[in-house]
Amino acid sequence: RGMMKIMQSKNFLLGQIILKKKVMYHRANHFGYTHSSVVACSQELDVLLNQYQEIHGSYRQLTKIS
Repeated sequence: RGMMKIMQSKNFLLGQIILKKKVMYHRANHFGYTHSSVVACSQELDVLLNQYQEIHGSYRQLTKIS
C-alpha cells in the first residue's frame, strides 16, 4: 500500500514538474529569463524537483533488495 501511494505521488509530481517547466519556458520567452515571474516559477520548479527527489529516494529504499 505504501508503494502504491509513493508511485501516485511520483506520477502527480512528474505531471506538476512538466506543467511548471512549460509555464516557465513560456514566461521566459515572453518576458525574458530574468523577469520576476520567471524567477518565481523557477523557484517553484526547484521545490517540485526536490520533492520528487525525496519521494524517489523513499521509493528506492522500499524496493532495495538486501
